[in-house]
Amino acid sequence: MVAKLGKISRPFLILTIVLAIGGFFIFSSASLGVLARDEIKFSNVAFNQLFYGLFLGSIACLFFARIDYHLWKKYSFIFFVISILITLLVFIPGVGIEHGGAKRWIDLKFISFQPAEFLKIAFIVYFAAWLSGLKSKVATFSWGLLPFLIFSLILGLILLAQPDTDTFAVIIFAALAMYIAAGAKWRHVLAILFAGVAVLAILYFTRPYIKQRIEVMLQPSKNNQTSGYQLNQSLIAVGSGRVWGRGFGQSIQKFHYLPEPVGDSVFAVAAEEFGFVGAFTIILIFIIFGVEGLKISSRVGDNFGRLLALGIVILIVSQALINIGGMIGVLPLTGIPLPFVSHGGTALLITLMEAGIVMSISRSARSKG
Repeated sequence: MVAKLGKISRPFLILTIVLAIGGFFIFSSASLGVLARDEIKFSNVAFNQLFYGLFLGSIACLFFARIDYHLWKKYSFIFFVISILITLLVFIPGVGIEHGGAKRWIDLKFISFQPAEFLKIAFIVYFAAWLSGLKSKVATFSWGLLPFLIFSLILGLILLAQPDTDTFAVIIFAALAMYIAAGAKWRHVLAILFAGVAVLAILYFTRPYIKQRIEVMLQPSKNNQTSGYQLNQSLIAVGSGRVWGRGFGQSIQKFHYLPEPVGDSVFAVAAEEFGFVGAFTIILIFIIFGVEGLKISSRVGDNFGRLLALGIVILIVSQALINIGGMIGVLPLTGIPLPFVSHGGTALLITLMEAGIVMSISRSARSKG
């Protein structure tokens, strides 16, 4: 079914194009650091980002922008179940890939990808469908708070076992925003927040890497050659950019110093090359992207479209701000990638697909005036 209600939101479309194309240019420069270390890996990284990410992602974005978003509601449960099953494949030897002590990737020989990217959007779609059908029941314990906790438990068991704490946190943050927008009682929201603090405390004392990340954020100069190495190199890169930056392609830190220059450290490379002005512009574009997405959400007549747009926008923008916050030391380092920019062809494809869904919703939003 093709959406015919109105035209796509032009500001949101332009912002998506700017983020996709601008992100690819930043990635292209950062990838020179990979080339200096491993020419074969560079070829794979560049091809995946260009073909699976930018090319197929652009096609997916345009395709889903034209499809009536109500179809997602019809198949939301099936989509969610399939995404869970695919994510569980990471625990199967020979299929799941272990990297850095975490099992988060699936290897299909011709392509590897992180199935949690599918799980994120699948859950947001299903949760939007669930909440939109509750109406006033969302304020009750049995239909509102209890299902939220059950969904959180299911996601937590799957993602924390990998472990992928960062993805779990981003999903729950977006889900909480949707839950509040759907009409949740504030005492239920406070209960969730208290539960979240309790879970974080448990993880702090049972997962050494989480404790380490928080300590590094509080004392970045401590252990600057071990646990604090990435943050210190990132801060050097950001500081080296000063006001206007070294210039496109001129980053020094991406060569042998900055870990994962095309991954979660890509913002540091951008800050070094484009300076404070460029870094601030990137943050500003993500914020405006979020504001435009929230405008679309607020103008949609049906609850499903409103909550789906809200969830997707919060998912993308919160991930961006968490990544950037970690690179400049105001939040713990998470390893979470920067949307539209970091390496990950399938991740970019799904992000562009998500933007396409919001554009589809914007057709309905514009028709409501």
